[in-house]
Amino acid sequence: MTQRYVNMAFYQPEDWNRLRSIVDDKEVFHDAWEQWHKQYLTTKKQLQSEGLKVNEVVVDIDELIRFCFLKGIKNTGQARSLFVAQINK
Repeated sequence: MTQRYVNMAFYQPEDWNRLRSIVDDKEVFHDAWEQWHKQYLTTKKQLQSEGLKVNEVVVDIDELIRFCFLKGIKNTGQARSLFVAQINK
């Protein structure tokens, strides 16, 4: 049986302010990295408890910007999920 996996976006604390400045869904985006990280850990633990292997993908902000531009999409949670999902680990 092959283990199922999921890619999860991980943002570096030092990239947080820049990331916040470029997202198109600021109204649902965490204000502080610490808030986001707490939710990240909770979600990661939940996915692992469901038997998924979680691949932590450190997001390069410039690559994310390029991805959204080339796809012609806004930088929203859905776009960030698509970006991370297409990365092979």
